[in-house]
Amino acid sequence: MALPTYDWSSLAPAERAGLLRRPRLATQRALDADVAEIIAEVRAGGDAALAQLTRRFDGVAPTGLRVTDEEFDAAELALGAAPRQALERAIRNVTRFHEAQLGAAISVETSPGVTCERRDVPLAAVGLYVPAGSAPLPSTAIMLSIPAALAGCPRRVLCTPPRPDGGADPRILVAARMCGIREIYKVGGAQAIAAMAYGTATIPKVDKIYGPGNAWVAAAKRLVAQDPEGAALDLPAGPSEVLVIADDGASPAFVAADLLAQAEHDPTAQVLLVTTSARLATAVALEVELQQLRLSRRTITAAALEHARIILVPDLMTAVALSNAYAPEHLILEVREPRALLPGITAAGSVFLGDWSPETIGDYCSGTNHVLPTDGHAHAWSGLSVHDFMRRITVQELTPAGLADLGPVAVTLAGLEGLDAHARAVTVRLAALASS
Repeated sequence: MALPTYDWSSLAPAERAGLLRRPRLATQRALDADVAEIIAEVRAGGDAALAQLTRRFDGVAPTGLRVTDEEFDAAELALGAAPRQALERAIRNVTRFHEAQLGAAISVETSPGVTCERRDVPLAAVGLYVPAGSAPLPSTAIMLSIPAALAGCPRRVLCTPPRPDGGADPRILVAARMCGIREIYKVGGAQAIAAMAYGTATIPKVDKIYGPGNAWVAAAKRLVAQDPEGAALDLPAGPSEVLVIADDGASPAFVAADLLAQAEHDPTAQVLLVTTSARLATAVALEVELQQLRLSRRTITAAALEHARIILVPDLMTAVALSNAYAPEHLILEVREPRALLPGITAAGSVFLGDWSPETIGDYCSGTNHVLPTDGHAHAWSGLSVHDFMRRITVQELTPAGLADLGPVAVTLAGLEGLDAHARAVTVRLAALASS
């Protein structure tokens, strides 16, 4: 199908807002109710409920939830040398970028005798979810496992859906094992999220759950994060998306390939081209049609392209403003001087500069993390990092002289708020100092 093209300058404000609106699940409320029922089943039935739900949704009768050493070894044998070398290269790059995120503890003397500190403490138990439906994602195992290991999380639990034969995908097993993961369970979907959030006899409860997934997984993560007895989520995420800003010098073939790379993720994925060139818009629309014919997942891409669009803008500054309003998960700048636009980008999950930086490289092996906020959440959220696997705990210590100096300030501020017990916690100490 031909991609529809819209002239931004001719649209009214309401029409512009509609053009940037994401496709919504019309049945979101019903989906939430179904997911809540699955969560309740797992909480009540534990491992038995997981087995029953796996049979219902995956058509598999599980023989055991946890991946055994024999399964790990068989996966190693099933993977060839070239795939393993590619995984090793990706792991090195992702490790190198995420290692740079580690910082030293902070200690500052804010006043004489008053020391404030910040310590980074790893989460005790984290749950990593790696999809493995029509497109198993060993790259996600890398993106989740490496920052968890660098943060120092002592327990790292990974869940991934079983294949029709009941086993876990060997590519995911090998990638996870190469990243130091030893505890993997063959369970997927909302039931996996529930198991990690509340625990079962076999699967431990975790503090926080990470990773992408379909609408059921996303809903489950959100619902368990709202429950104080559940588990926190990494970031809000929905269907994958890309926005490409391109000028007249961009390659239509490159732009079309970038749009289709995101469209093949999911029927609800969204792809947008924002361009200053009507000629390029026409050429890209034709290239999308031609390239799509050669894709193995063209049924999925065709569904995603039903809500794709091309937007013509008068200049690149308008394109940047439009992109910031949309806040894409992935932003590709296929323009003559991409770095010149970068300072103006204020809302995006990850940015790809120039013709030679396809989003695919970020998905797999450049080093940045591909777990990113979608659905406009890049306005306030960032992509996954080592810090998401840590808690930042502040510490303060005062000497007697420090309290004598700063204490009266706290007493005055407590008085402004009418909190006399707050003031007294200081004045009793000041009195003790005065009498010593």
